[in-house]
Parts: sequence; structure tokens; C-alpha cells
Amino acid sequence: MAHEISRRRALKGMMNGAAVTVGVPLLDLFLDGNGQALAATGAQVPVRFGTWFWGLGVNPNRWFPSKAGTDYDLKPELAPIAPFQHKINVLGGFNVPLDGAPNLPHRSGGVAMRTGRAMNADRGLPGASFDIAIGEKIGTRSRFRSLEVSASGDPRNSLSGRGGGNLNPSEVSPAALYKRIFGTGFQDPNSGTFTPDPAVMARRSVLSGVTEQRQALEKSVGAGDRQKLDQYFTSVRQLEKQLEVQLTKPEPLEACVVPKEVADREVNAEIENVIENHALMTDLLVMALACDQTRVFNMMFNNGASSLTRIGSTITHHQLTHEEVLDTRLGYQPEATYFLTKIMEAWVNFVAALDKVQEGDRTLLDNTLVFAHSETAFAKFHTIDNMPMMTAGSAGGAVKTGIYVDGVGSPVSRVGLTLQQAMGVPLDRWGTKSLETRKSIGEILV
Repeated sequence: MAHEISRRRALKGMMNGAAVTVGVPLLDLFLDGNGQALAATGAQVPVRFGTWFWGLGVNPNRWFPSKAGTDYDLKPELAPIAPFQHKINVLGGFNVPLDGAPNLPHRSGGVAMRTGRAMNADRGLPGASFDIAIGEKIGTRSRFRSLEVSASGDPRNSLSGRGGGNLNPSEVSPAALYKRIFGTGFQDPNSGTFTPDPAVMARRSVLSGVTEQRQALEKSVGAGDRQKLDQYFTSVRQLEKQLEVQLTKPEPLEACVVPKEVADREVNAEIENVIENHALMTDLLVMALACDQTRVFNMMFNNGASSLTRIGSTITHHQLTHEEVLDTRLGYQPEATYFLTKIMEAWVNFVAALDKVQEGDRTLLDNTLVFAHSETAFAKFHTIDNMPMMTAGSAGGAVKTGIYVDGVGSPVSRVGLTLQQAMGVPLDRWGTKSLETRKSIGEILV
């Protein structure tokens, strides 16, 4: 009978299984001549999705283009993107309505972008971030559903999670990130031999047992508990799908080159170290994508209330945005703007690293959609109107590039809706209250 299946019994098998390391996903990736399909199977080249976050916004009058459309002008703070302007969209004029909720400094803007909901409490996420829905669409046949990375040293620096106040913690050490991706559990897809991992086979058996128990348990509880169980077991269902391909011999991945091991190094918020750690993590993340270890990622360059400093200084980027005197001759705060300049350079280096990897006649960047944004527009006043955002890459041809879009004061949730639709998530509306929208950004959708 249903009441004889206890929740403890249903979870015990999964917990035992979760202690076993999951192996590598296996896919056929010899490309055809035009780089759009896999020669062995005719299946499409994987499309990837990621986010890239920077804290403390921009100087709006020095960053946002003046002219919408193609061939948009580059103001001084956006000028670093010039080499990739044709592959980058700039999004401006999108606002964050709060419906009476407080503007929590350095939190409300970024959270609303990622969840389509206004924050009411300064913790976690009020709902699932859109990368979760995208991961459920494209990330179930890779070793990691997603990888979260922070270059500035704080594992709590994350805007990814399923809601309920929870966040997916970020990896902060390049050395640890290397071991996670290419250490125990990794199998080189270009190796001439393949031996199924007995631990993976055992874990698959355990999860199958849990599936049967889960179904019985869900029949024995009420609607509220059934909803909670469904969210809890979503990750289990994803893991089951991943293990199905784990036990299949892969075809080689032409773009996959296993990197050299990364040595331990200093991890802190000094901009000089953050830049170097970001570069190392970028290279690892690029190869994680090229080796199909993941198809979804979240890269955090710094945190919202940016704790970045310069070597030899205790004054943070955040302090400077509030305390540095505005240079009336220049029209901006030069010390605070130094950090923004370095951030934009790091963003361009990230884009360049993706674009270096060839996949047929396309690049890894062309087969990826990256959403870059901050959590505020002008940090000195914590403004959350006219939020600075960009996209890079065309998601395998689903997104037009080289365009500046002016949202003319419309809700920022239009961006989240558009990103999900571009990645194949079947929805026609997204967000809550004033953030609810049915209007995607048609200017960039193919």
C-alpha cells in the first residue's frame, strides 16, 4: 500500500547513489563540412548557454550607444568590445519595476533579471533563475547540468538557483575547478579506449530503484507535498538522463583539448589576481564546453557590491563609487571607472576565448549564447532603470548579432523571456506582476 512507503525509504537510495561520482557524458562530435551537424549521426552541433556577471554597473553616458540598430556607436567605456561588436548585442532602456518591494542595493536588479520577480528579502532567490529552465532543455545530456564560477573568491557570489532562497554555489579556485572538470570522473573523449565505469553502472541501478519508490511516494501525498517532491526530484531525473549516455562509447570531439593541470594560486578580491583567475577559469570553462562536459554555465567576474581592490590598497571598488568625488572636468569618477575598464577588458577576453575554438565553419561562440549584465545602472545611486546588458554569440543561428536594442522603458523581464525562447524553452510569457511579459525582443530573434 502507498502509506507503507516512507519518505525516508524513498530518499535513502538516492543518498547512497549520490555518493558515487558521476562519469563523463558521451556524444558523437565529428563535424560535417559546414560545422552545423555531426557527421556520424547528422544531429545538430550542441548549442550552449551562459551568463557573465559584473558588479557596480557603468557610467551610463559613457557606455550606452546613442543610436539603436546595427552599426551602433561605441562610447569610451564600451569601446573594448570593438573587435567583436559584430557578434555582440547591447541592450539598454530596460527597467526593473518593483511593485512596492524595496530596492535592495546590489541585489534587486540582478535578481529581477534572472528570475522575473522582485525581491522581498535580502537572501537567495525568490524563484528559479532562467538558466535552470534552459539547463533542463539543453543540459540533460552532459556531465554537469551547469557550472557556476566566481573569479573574486566568494562561493556565495551566485545568481543561479531553483528559488526558495537557495543558490547554486560558485567554484572560486582555478585549481579546484580543473580537478572538478578534468580530475576524477573525467574520461577523454578522444581516447582510443573506453571502459564503462562500474560505479556509474551501480549508481544508475540505484537511481532506477529510487524512481520506482518516488512514483509510489508521489501517489501517497497531497498536492502541496507532491509539488515539493517534484522540485526535489527534478535533479534526479536529470541525472538519470545523464547516466544513460554515460555508459556509451563516445565519438571523438575535435575541439576538445584537455588542458594542463592548474596549480594552486592566491584567490582574493585584488583586481590583479581576479583578472588572472578569471583568465584561467575562462580557459577551463571553454574546454568544458568544447569537451561537452556542460552546456550551461554562470561566470561571475565580481560580486554585486564589488569588493574588488587594487594590490596595496584597502579601498574597495564599492567604496569608490560612493565616496570618490566626481571629477567635474571628466564627468565621472576616475578611480571607480578604472575597475569598470578592467571589467570590460575581461569580458572581451572571455568572448575572444570562446571565439578561438573552431567547430566547423563556426566557432564555439557562434554556437553559444552568453548573457552579460550588471545589477545596477549607476552604482553611486543604486539605480535599476536602464540596466546595462549584452549578449554575445548567436546560439547556433537563433539570434541576430551586432545590434543595439533600446527597450524604451519596458520591463527587463523581456530579456529573460527572449533568452529562454532563443534556447528552445517553450513559453510565451514570463515574470510576475509588473515584470510579467509576453513581449520578446524581436529585433534579435531569427
